[in-house]
Amino acid sequence: MERHYGWVIVAAGALITCVAMGALFALPVYLAPIATETGWTRAGISGAMTIGFIVMGVAGFIWGMLTDRIGARPVVMIAAVILGVGLFLASRTTDLLMFQIAYGGLVGASGGAFFAPLMATTVGWFEKNRSLAVSLVSLGAGVAPMIVTPLATVLIEAQGWRTAMMLTAIIATALIVPAGLLIRRAPEAQAAAPSPGTDVAPQEPPPRNAFAALRTPQFIVLAATFFFCCAAHSGPIFHTVSYAMLCGASALAAASIYSVEGIAGLFGRLAFGIAADRLGVKRVLVAGLALQAISIYFYIYVSEINQFYMLAVVLGMAYGGVMPLYSVLARDYFGPHVMGTVLGAATMVSSIGMAFGPVGGGWLFDTYGTYHWLYIASAAVGVMAAIIALAFPPPRRDVAAGPGLPQAA
Repeated sequence: MERHYGWVIVAAGALITCVAMGALFALPVYLAPIATETGWTRAGISGAMTIGFIVMGVAGFIWGMLTDRIGARPVVMIAAVILGVGLFLASRTTDLLMFQIAYGGLVGASGGAFFAPLMATTVGWFEKNRSLAVSLVSLGAGVAPMIVTPLATVLIEAQGWRTAMMLTAIIATALIVPAGLLIRRAPEAQAAAPSPGTDVAPQEPPPRNAFAALRTPQFIVLAATFFFCCAAHSGPIFHTVSYAMLCGASALAAASIYSVEGIAGLFGRLAFGIAADRLGVKRVLVAGLALQAISIYFYIYVSEINQFYMLAVVLGMAYGGVMPLYSVLARDYFGPHVMGTVLGAATMVSSIGMAFGPVGGGWLFDTYGTYHWLYIASAAVGVMAAIIALAFPPPRRDVAAGPGLPQAA
């Protein structure tokens, strides 16, 4: 039973990421109703999302270090409470600054507690099918637009945005807390195993501590690729609903683009995870990043809702498929004892990249009166991510490691 418990971790992680990320990234569907009722500017409301990305990144680093020390379970439980409190306060406030603090600060801080801790725990449970396992955990984030976003839209239309956000706070906390109780640390022997099928060169042993790992070339390339990847897709994801509405789509039809991306992301995560286990993580990552850049660029040519749906399929598969692979690369480079900190630091860097998208896209639209420059700039950033990914060195292991327990560095 113990050796199969990793799949319980996968199921719990998928549920947690679905609820938590769905609650965090539902802000775009609240944008128009909040602006209409409160009179706040859209830039000000969107600023909560930018603050959330930045706070999520910094908090993710802290949560990751805590995970290495105390495990993922208490981290997830604490974050669930913070998420509920943040959403509740955001739903009650009548001041824009307080909304930004509650949503961007508290909800953003809780968001950083789910990716790195859950991924660090998951990779430790699997000797085989490691890429598939982390991809399945990340399915939660892919399912979120299909469940949380439409649910929020319906609740907003029926009850108003304040009640909708308050109900989301209650439901999210009630679901995450019991799921978090299922999270366990991986057995030590299992955690030490490398990814199967990965070419490893017998070189120096892994860094002895987390901060030594953060100074290695492997981490620098990992973080840089993650940064440019997220900087490329965050703007298009956040502003595509508004772009579709400008092209004549209804609010519900435009919001459903997220659902299409979510469905495509499910297939992307599964396909990319299986392919990475068979073909190698680096090859699949580079191909996915290139596909992401191409699909972003083609948004400048769409104007009808069916065209938006077609591109959403491609983009959803691309960015949904590549995101879990960073965790597998990190596990191949570094030992399990520093995975939380390494993934937390990488998430912090990627969140800074994510933060540029919403505000940058808004500035480009306000300046030029069109979203075309957003997609052109984002595609260029996406190409940069693919180029940097080519620089990933091969994973290494300690020469002294036994055949059953090699140590990735």
